[in-house]
Amino acid sequence: MQNFPEVKTNLLSGLTVALAMVPEAIAFALIAQVSPLTGLYAAILVCFITSVFGGRPGMVSGATGALAVVMVSLVVQHGPEYLFLTVILMGLLQIIFALFKLGKFIRMVPYPVMLGFVNGLAVVIFLAQFNHFKVINDEGLPTWMSGMPLYAMAGLIFLTVAIIYLFPKLTKIIPSTLAAIILTTGIVYFFSIDTKTVGDLGSIAGGIPEFNFPIVPLTIETLMITLPYAFLLAAIGLIETLLTLNLIDDMTDTRGRPNKESLAQGFANVITGFFGGMGGCAMIGQSMININNGAVKRLSGIATALFLASFVLFLSQWIEMIPLAALIGVMFVVAEKTFEWGSFRLFGKVPKKDIFVGLLVGAVTVIADLAIAVILGVIVSALVFAWEHAKVIDVTTSKNKKGWKIYDLKGTLFFASVKSFNDLFDTKDDPNEVIIDFKESKVADHSAIMAIDALANRYKLLGKKLHLVHLSPDCMEVLDSAKSMVELNVLEDPKYHIADDKLS
Repeated sequence: MQNFPEVKTNLLSGLTVALAMVPEAIAFALIAQVSPLTGLYAAILVCFITSVFGGRPGMVSGATGALAVVMVSLVVQHGPEYLFLTVILMGLLQIIFALFKLGKFIRMVPYPVMLGFVNGLAVVIFLAQFNHFKVINDEGLPTWMSGMPLYAMAGLIFLTVAIIYLFPKLTKIIPSTLAAIILTTGIVYFFSIDTKTVGDLGSIAGGIPEFNFPIVPLTIETLMITLPYAFLLAAIGLIETLLTLNLIDDMTDTRGRPNKESLAQGFANVITGFFGGMGGCAMIGQSMININNGAVKRLSGIATALFLASFVLFLSQWIEMIPLAALIGVMFVVAEKTFEWGSFRLFGKVPKKDIFVGLLVGAVTVIADLAIAVILGVIVSALVFAWEHAKVIDVTTSKNKKGWKIYDLKGTLFFASVKSFNDLFDTKDDPNEVIIDFKESKVADHSAIMAIDALANRYKLLGKKLHLVHLSPDCMEVLDSAKSMVELNVLEDPKYHIADDKLS
């Protein structure tokens, strides 16, 4: 059972996160060109369901910008009802992902990709706040603030950041982020400072969301419109969620459950779609607020959702008074704490390829989107890995008492190392009897098998006899010309399995 200090920490952190989520949910809803309540309902439902049933206590989920930028074209072309159906399909795809237990594959994301993901998102969080520095001019166009409104906004942001960093030196009874929001709001109210508030983004007042099946024609055409968006949204949501889960695991030295979290995300999105929400996934900024406050229990997320619901139902006029500068200051601090500043010290200390992958993922996260960045990072890392391993295949030669030449192969034989493998053998000048020993090597794929067969044919055409020793039995199953040259040793032959369609 949680003790009182732990309960207090999680409740107060939940309140802080809820306050920070309000402008984010409204902003993301506006990006997707739906009503502010569509974003807030998504934040409430997704946050509550994933906090209760998810696999990573302390992680906060809700409406996110990564999903909103994909949704906007669907909404513009077909309307919000198509979006709600897409969110339902997105959730179903995530449930299928979880049922097949595919969440474990997120562990295959290399550390440089994780580093690029974290730093890229920190930059995205930081840059996103500058949208609040724009106002609508007389011509109805957005333009940058200037003069006193800009100075007031900047001053209040600086005050908020200063309170967040200095308040813990006075007391840790309440989270410094919550104290900063309360104190900055109080100063704006009592001194009647003219500055942008949450209410300027749109009203958050609303009622309890109602169950409603999306009003769309149930046809193949509708499915063809919504399904591609659902796949993309499901992929982005899962990638951002599972990478955030990994990050929190590292920060808290605990282990989350990716498949359970994916299942909860899926159910949350299905339900959100039926109640008029825009869907969601893990929010790294709000999750970092929670973790930095020491709130790592399910209670913090549940409290966040309940506080958000109370804002919409009962406290909208008070929440709308909060200056945006206070929440911008909070998110600036989140960006600063999320960014891995220690990564700069890695220059010159880690391989250049890792530095390149990290920078690439970070840049693509900022320029394009998270899903593309992570997929690209994994692909580049895999290609670099293949290239590096292709260069380490080697051989040592010797002769036995009979004068036969022995090739002792070392390294992994696969598609990328086939050319290097072929260059190792002097077929013309070799004696009539040749042994290739695979004891220190591994045959990894069908390309490797084809290379062995081709080498066997080269020796055969020259009238020479080739002996293949210490090959895995499953290699022999797919060999063609070289099958008769394999010499089995049941006690010493390896038992690994090659990656080949013929054996699957």
